[in-house]
Amino acid sequence: MRLPRTRPRSLAGQLFAMQVVLVAAVVAGCAFFAYVSGSEQAEETATRQVRTAALAIAGSPSVREAIGTPDPSAVLQPYAERVRRDTGIAFVTIMSPDRVRWTHPDADRIGEEFLGHTARALRGETFSETYTGTLGPSIRVVTPVRDGGRIVGLVSAGITVDRVSSQVREQLGALGLAAGGALALGGIGTYVINARLRRHTHGMNAAELSRLHDYHQATLHAVREGLLMLDGRRRIALINDAGRELLGLEPDAVGCRVDELELPAPLTGALLAAEERVDELHLTADRVIVVNTRPVVGGEQHGTVVTLRDHTELQALSGELDSERGFTQALRSQAHEAANRLHTVVSLIELGRADEAVGFATAELELAQALTDRVVGAVAEPVLAALLLGKAAQANERGVELVLAEDSLIDDGSLPPTLSHRDLVTILGNLIDNAVDAASEAAAGAPGSGPGRREAAAGRPNGRARVTVTALAGEDGLLLRVADTGAGIDPAAAGEVFARGWSTHGAGRGIGLALVRQAVHRNGGSVTLDRGADGGAEFTVRLPPAAVPAPASAPAPVPAPAPVPGKGALA
Repeated sequence: MRLPRTRPRSLAGQLFAMQVVLVAAVVAGCAFFAYVSGSEQAEETATRQVRTAALAIAGSPSVREAIGTPDPSAVLQPYAERVRRDTGIAFVTIMSPDRVRWTHPDADRIGEEFLGHTARALRGETFSETYTGTLGPSIRVVTPVRDGGRIVGLVSAGITVDRVSSQVREQLGALGLAAGGALALGGIGTYVINARLRRHTHGMNAAELSRLHDYHQATLHAVREGLLMLDGRRRIALINDAGRELLGLEPDAVGCRVDELELPAPLTGALLAAEERVDELHLTADRVIVVNTRPVVGGEQHGTVVTLRDHTELQALSGELDSERGFTQALRSQAHEAANRLHTVVSLIELGRADEAVGFATAELELAQALTDRVVGAVAEPVLAALLLGKAAQANERGVELVLAEDSLIDDGSLPPTLSHRDLVTILGNLIDNAVDAASEAAAGAPGSGPGRREAAAGRPNGRARVTVTALAGEDGLLLRVADTGAGIDPAAAGEVFARGWSTHGAGRGIGLALVRQAVHRNGGSVTLDRGADGGAEFTVRLPPAAVPAPASAPAPVPAPAPVPGKGALA
């Protein structure tokens, strides 16, 4: 039978055992030190006490007078006993220089020889020693009694070692109680601290915590989505590499408040919000990101977990897909119109009007070939030429004429080397789409267009809506200008048109111009809005010859409503 594997003790349990042992060792060490120190102090105190008594007796005039009498014991014995009782010492022995006792606590010992050393006292010194006498081991002091310059007697005062030891034992008992109390308090404090630690570590041991940390670090750096954790004060507690890259933050961003990071205002608001956010679309200076936030409801201090997904590529692909759908619809319409024209030519031939059939077919070919020749002659960049021709077909289906300005000229290879084809399609494609929408609506007198739009439509040549595109590449960089014959944009809203969500078509639209601004910013250029010569809006994009990426902390768009992907700021 397989025995169950014993789980190692938790980190809190290990620390508790270590701390209890440590506290016990500290208390025992302190108790031992106090015992040794107390013993030494007790001996020193006893020595001072008997020394004081001996010197006081030796210096007493009555003692010198009694020594000179025929029977010194008669006077000195009562005096010595009174001093002994008053001072609490064990004995006071007054003796002759030849060590014959005149006093002793045991009167039967009077007249006997003193047990101990007296040589140093006979030389005039006062000294102390531990010696075993008639009362057992004792700490004693011996000092001479002088009468003028002559030593007439000796005084020995002492206290037994047993009495000193009993005093130390009394102190040790009090010390033991104090040490026990300290040990109990230390144990209780250690238990409380470790109970708190056990709660925070969820009962895991050191190996489990180490393994959890390793997995945590590996997961943090392996996840391609951005991960951001905020504490209760909305400071960054943790962020992975992908999160720093998506938000354009420095490596030392941990510990900074969210409102100090110079992020776009809508994104900052989403990160600071107390409620949960799900799949919100936000724009930074360079990226389109999807934000999800979830409040932390456990623990002592609430915080927020944020996940970030890069939506830039998907948004660009979505725009390209919209363009492809537009191209497909335009080709389908052109194929339908071509079939109608072909039927017309065949019918004219069947009616015997060959000359009229040739004229009709030639006129249609010349009209279609004129724009193609103009675009191919002025724009040698294949991606840009294809984009203009495709947008021209789409515009024609909506009754809008797309015109390439006479001063347009882009040679092959003259575009900025760092400008990607995707960014070029994003910039020019969105500007043309918005211009075509504005021009067609103004020409049709769309609801809400107002008298200004109808007057603008009436003033156009042949009353036809038109979009004029200027594309010029030179030493100063790339210039792209798109102007329409729409009603234009209110100058008061000129600073807001590039914000995500701004649209003249209601909620759910308004991301095209935001993407334009983002792509231009990413390539180190600028985009401006003005009123065109035909009265409509005119957008001008300037990109330097060598695009220099802008810093990630550049000013972000103004706040916008809740994001819903759409097709253009005016779409």
